[in-house]
Amino acid sequence: MSAEENKKLFQEIFEQMAEGNGRALTDAMADECRWVFPGAWSWSGVWEPKERLVGGMLRPLMTQLTGYRVRAELILADGDRVVVQARSTSTTKRGESYDQTYCFIFRVADGRITEVVEHCDTSLVERVLDPIVPA
Repeated sequence: MSAEENKKLFQEIFEQMAEGNGRALTDAMADECRWVFPGAWSWSGVWEPKERLVGGMLRPLMTQLTGYRVRAELILADGDRVVVQARSTSTTKRGESYDQTYCFIFRVADGRITEVVEHCDTSLVERVLDPIVPA
């Protein structure tokens, strides 16, 4: 796929996620997808493949939140890489605000997401979410 086609893919995914359809992202992932949290904080590490990252990280994360919506503010594409700057709004089930900022770096192959590198407000994660540690 071209960079323009990859950009359009993420425009569509994030339009759906802004409406609350979190499956839009997971449905676009390849089975061998990996998710990376860089740095040295409680969630740092690599989640792979898709089955493990959905069951071990995304699903447990989403069970901590209510009303999660994420909107893209900027989408840039270059070859097989797509960078998305985004903001989410949500509340934890304990009633704490979880309004997050993100910079996602995606890798795409044949119209499927093969890698996600997520940069976010790690201080917010540490303050209001229960830890999810890669095995």
